[in-house]
Amino acid sequence: MTSAINQPDVDRQQSASNAIPPRFPLGAGILLGLGLGGFFDGIVLHQILQWHHMLSSAGFPANNVRDLQINTLADGLFHASTYIFVVWGLFWLWRAARRPHFLWSAPLLLAGMLMGFGIFNVVEGLVNHQLLGIHHVNETVPQDQWIYWDVGFLVWGLAMLAGGWFWVHRLRAVVPLPPATTSAIRARGAQPVATQGTVLEPGDEAPEGTAGTGEAICRECGGTGRNAAGLCPSCGGDGRVTVALAGG
Repeated sequence: MTSAINQPDVDRQQSASNAIPPRFPLGAGILLGLGLGGFFDGIVLHQILQWHHMLSSAGFPANNVRDLQINTLADGLFHASTYIFVVWGLFWLWRAARRPHFLWSAPLLLAGMLMGFGIFNVVEGLVNHQLLGIHHVNETVPQDQWIYWDVGFLVWGLAMLAGGWFWVHRLRAVVPLPPATTSAIRARGAQPVATQGTVLEPGDEAPEGTAGTGEAICRECGGTGRNAAGLCPSCGGDGRVTVALAGG
C-alpha cells in the first residue's frame, strides 16, 4: 500500500528530472578527437608523408622488406586502437542523443574533439617519442633535427588541448543549464496553474505553468536566445521553452 501511495511522487520526480536537458557529453567529443588525431598521425605522417612508422626507431628501420612488414603490422594495430576510440565516441554520442530534451551543441562537440586531438598529440609525443623512443615525428631529416619536430608536435598538441579547454569553458559560461525551480516545485507535488493570456512562443508546447510541463533549453539556439538573424524566433530571445514532461 505504501509503495502504491508513493508511486505518483516518484513518477513526478522522474518526469521533473527529464525536463532539464543533460549536459552535452563532452567525453564523446574527446574520444572522437583522440581517434581523429590517431588517424591523422597514421594516415598523413606514417603513410602519405612516410616520415616514420610505429617502430622505425625501435630497431626496425623501414629500409628493408622484413622491417617494413613489421612496421606495417604495428601501424595497423595502431590504427585499430584509434578506430576503437572513434566507435566508442560515436556510441556515447548516440546514447546521449536518445535522452529526452537532449541539448545538441556543435561548438561543444568541436571543442571536445579539439581537446581529444590535443590529448593524443601530447600522449603520443611524451610516451612514444620521448619516453619509449620507438619513433619520431620526422625521421627523414638529419637525426640531430628530430628533436625540433618532436617538440613542435608537442607544442601543437598543447595548443589544441588548451584551446579546446578554454572554448568549452567559454561555451558553458554562455549557455548555462536551466534553473531547477520548476522541477523542484513538481518534486514536492505542487501543480502550478497556467497563467491566463500567456503568449506562446513557437517553441512552446503549452503555456508556462501548465500541469505536466517543464522548462527546457531551446534547441534552436542552444539556450543563447539568438541566432544569425538576431533573436531566436523559437524561444523569443530568452533561450528557454515550455515542453511536455515525459510521463506528465
